[in-house]
Amino acid sequence: MGLILFLMSTASTASIRASNFDIFLHTHNLFFIFYVLLLVHASGGVLKYQTNLDEHPPGCLQLNRTMKYYAPLTELNGETYLLNTEKLAPSPFNIHGELLINDSTLRICTKDPAFHSHFPETWLWISAPLCLYCAERLYRYFRSTKPATITSVIHHPCNVIEIRMIKDHFKARPGQYIILQCPRVSALENHPFTLTMCPTDTKATFAVHIKVVGDWTKRLRSLLTQCDQGKEIIPIFQHRKNPKIYIDGPFGSPSEEVLNYEVSLCIAGGIGVTPYASIFNQLLDTWKEYKLQRLYFVWICRDIQAFLWFADLLCILHKKFWQENRPDYLNIQLYLSQTDGIQVRHEEPSSQ
Repeated sequence: MGLILFLMSTASTASIRASNFDIFLHTHNLFFIFYVLLLVHASGGVLKYQTNLDEHPPGCLQLNRTMKYYAPLTELNGETYLLNTEKLAPSPFNIHGELLINDSTLRICTKDPAFHSHFPETWLWISAPLCLYCAERLYRYFRSTKPATITSVIHHPCNVIEIRMIKDHFKARPGQYIILQCPRVSALENHPFTLTMCPTDTKATFAVHIKVVGDWTKRLRSLLTQCDQGKEIIPIFQHRKNPKIYIDGPFGSPSEEVLNYEVSLCIAGGIGVTPYASIFNQLLDTWKEYKLQRLYFVWICRDIQAFLWFADLLCILHKKFWQENRPDYLNIQLYLSQTDGIQVRHEEPSSQ
């Protein structure tokens, strides 16, 4: 148990999480073994209580033990003395056989102390939350056993791929995210991705945008597509070597509340725009049924090519509101944080 706590605490440091997230993830899965060991530890009877307090009260005098274990003596030849085991014999009786201790606060023990293990109660506090956790994990396992069907994969600029999928009985709301697993990439790693397109009553397709920044995303991209930038593969699922992708979710996030206010401000940086993309797709289908009356959208990117991820969506949505006489409904502000290669300032030579 101590070793597990040590591994979990050391793996939680920022340096380990940044360098190797797998170590942080897998060591924290040891908590289940920790709880099992905790139950076994409590059932071993480590904590005990005394059962014969009447026959052996705390601090009593036990005659078959040496006097060095006990409290001071009283009334020795009419005078009070403290016990000194170096000068007195280790016996509570004098040479005449009389008891040296004559203090009413001290009692003589008739029996040795007897102890009994406490009834283990740790399971009362651990079993309920542990059963809830196991039930939740079992439900998620059965929910994600059937793989999703990939309908298309699009390679966007700036190392971003879009995966469009369908799955039976899958429902989600804008702003939610899913956990994606690909056994051919890694059997133990599960990664969350925000939905950029949610299924509706008219279409069952949902999508995620994945930025290729790590080993897992690079292996996934190599398995899904070998196409050039901007090309779309339809349908990939007809290929026999297509990897299976399992979907767990959806799960809620604070971005769901955007549509529940009359005025909302959405600020995104880079690939963090994905939660709002699903909201824009939802507004493209219908917007009158929501409480939202005005939406301010601010998007900051390093590369100007990154705006192409959802440029078509923003243009279509902006045109839709203009046609429906609501030009003030969507306010878009795009900012570019780096201008390398976009604009080069040339200094003119000074006139002599």
